Amino acid sequence: MNDTAQSALERLIRIARGDSGQCRVVANFLLAWWNAPEYGGFDLTGLRAVDEAIADAMLTVVAQLVHCSHYPDSLGYGPQLEAIACRWRPAR
Repeated sequence: MNDTAQSALERLIRIARGDSGQCRVVANFLLAWWNAPEYGGFDLTGLRAVDEAIADAMLTVVAQLVHCSHYPDSLGYGPQLEAIACRWRPAR
């Protein structure tokens, strides 16, 4: 993962730990990438529910997925994604 995409991913992880509606959308995006069968897919119209800078960060990560076939846990972000899953999907 390139530095720009890594910075975008880390920003999204920080946002997903919050409690606003935008945070929920970002969490949905990250959890769908990590494990869509377990946590659900991501509705692309969610991009309209976040501000432009957040949407740009999400698109940066998506663009990087073309070149990087790893999941966030294999990139070292497993504990952060687990915390996001506990926060936003407590029943699972």
